[in-house]
Amino acid sequence: MKTLLPGTALLVVIALGGTSCGDGTSDPKLPPQLEFSTQIIDMVLEREALVDLVNTGGQAVGPVQIQPGLVRDQSGATVAGSRVLASPGEIPTLNPGQGSTVELTLSLPGTLQPGQYDAVVTARAESGTRAELVLHFLVPTDEQEAAATLVIGPIPGDLRRGDVAALSVEVRDTLGALLEGAEVTWSVGPAGAGFVGGNGQFVGYASGTATLTARSGSAADTVSIEVLERGVEGTFTLVGQGEERARYTSDLWLAGGYAYTGTWSTRATVDGFHSGNTMYAWDVANPALPVKVDSVRINARTVNDVKVRADGTLAVITHEGSDDGLNGVTLLSLADPAHPTLVGRFDDRLQPGVHNTWLEGDYAYLVVDGIGSGLRILDISDPAQPRLAASYYAGTSFLHDVYVRDGLAFLAHWNAGLVILDVGNGVAGGSPESPVEVSRLWNLGGETHNAWYWPGAGYVFVGEEDFGTPGRMHVVDVRNVREPREVATFQVPGQTPHNFWLDEDREILYLAWYGQGIRALDVSGELLGELDRQGREIAGLRYSPGPGVCDRTGDDTCTWAPQLYRGLVWVADMNNGLLALQPSF
Repeated sequence: MKTLLPGTALLVVIALGGTSCGDGTSDPKLPPQLEFSTQIIDMVLEREALVDLVNTGGQAVGPVQIQPGLVRDQSGATVAGSRVLASPGEIPTLNPGQGSTVELTLSLPGTLQPGQYDAVVTARAESGTRAELVLHFLVPTDEQEAAATLVIGPIPGDLRRGDVAALSVEVRDTLGALLEGAEVTWSVGPAGAGFVGGNGQFVGYASGTATLTARSGSAADTVSIEVLERGVEGTFTLVGQGEERARYTSDLWLAGGYAYTGTWSTRATVDGFHSGNTMYAWDVANPALPVKVDSVRINARTVNDVKVRADGTLAVITHEGSDDGLNGVTLLSLADPAHPTLVGRFDDRLQPGVHNTWLEGDYAYLVVDGIGSGLRILDISDPAQPRLAASYYAGTSFLHDVYVRDGLAFLAHWNAGLVILDVGNGVAGGSPESPVEVSRLWNLGGETHNAWYWPGAGYVFVGEEDFGTPGRMHVVDVRNVREPREVATFQVPGQTPHNFWLDEDREILYLAWYGQGIRALDVSGELLGELDRQGREIAGLRYSPGPGVCDRTGDDTCTWAPQLYRGLVWVADMNNGLLALQPSF
């Protein structure tokens, strides 16, 4: 392996931290504000660079301490003995508009393996004012050091925001020989114009001209790509509502001309407290006025999930907080879909509570509450006499949800991430009676909440229910199901996502986003990067007034789950009940 020795070339990219007034002036009312200059520097035969630190605020600041940056590799591990040093290390005073030149020196213990590294230099004052300078640098391989010329291949035309273009690169040495193993790094300008993946896939974030530069060692090439608007738009129109104000509404499922909704926790109303112990049946023949035609009350404090089997003959509802401590699930016959009838209750090894479920053929996949519980698979070929067929636990965290399709079970396993089981697909020899783990992807931000598999495209849409960040939707590529990898994300400011539904024919994903309502997302084509920056959101609707934070007070929008049914998007809203929306796009 080649190591970095004194005098070897490094590519260093320096990015600014902090903000400025934007017009070059300093408002005396503004507090001090530190800002590093933005530069891209090729450090050849040197390990030094000069940058400026400027006070762009309206008041003096000082003393300013400039703290060395630790060098980290791509995994985030610190490289022992390595530092980015700053001189001077302290600036006594910076008046408004005043700057000071800082010399940065890369100090290494002697050698580094080829690869990409970064460091952060911080300028900090006692007032709390600070700025950060992020440095990225590359230790070249033999091939990169030998690179003499680099050429980016043909440029695609008519590229819209969100479309992915695979760019090819040829790197050759001084004799013109092709360097197959040369690593290429990319940069995109202006800031925010787009993103380039490690294999040269470019996706545009903004319309206009994007400038792409590819580098390998000292060789480089730059091209321009014109990015057009994506041009997708539409609206949702509220066409009907079945109000439910006594209880919070949880999940929903529609089949056979009826909707079935669960209830959640305890709701205080003017006439007392009402537990989430009920499943409601709604006649939706007239979407403008859904009619509650029946209900099933069970021993629970929450009916978190409701599922109907594909043949429309059987439903299952989940128990949490049962008075008898048994919890489990209740199976319902839908021979008369307007009036579900009790088939039986099953609670063996389900006592902690069942949070979510999925029905697939003769099996019910049950998510059992609590760390150490995991998945239970129930044989329901005879619904009156269910049988526990199998169990699975990922070894850490708790399980939150499950989605089953094509013999694969996708487990949203909270902080254990996304776990994929073979339950009849054949890829790992598993079955519903003997599930086998195929793969897992843990690094999805934690709090992995739900998953929806799209086999036609090879994607899994994964929800992250993190109210603090807030969370986002992650797109996981499972075209190689043994090596799942995250390729894209989508987020809506202010709240976290909940449940999803996919229209595969039109390639539109519907996402429930709590206080931010229902969102429709164009998921056509290759998916890469930050989808919320690509003009892919077709429509979003907050259908009730309020602060948009889903605090379960009043009638604020609090979207739990969507389902596309007979041309309408039906929504379960925690505060409001059942809603019918007409998508126009």
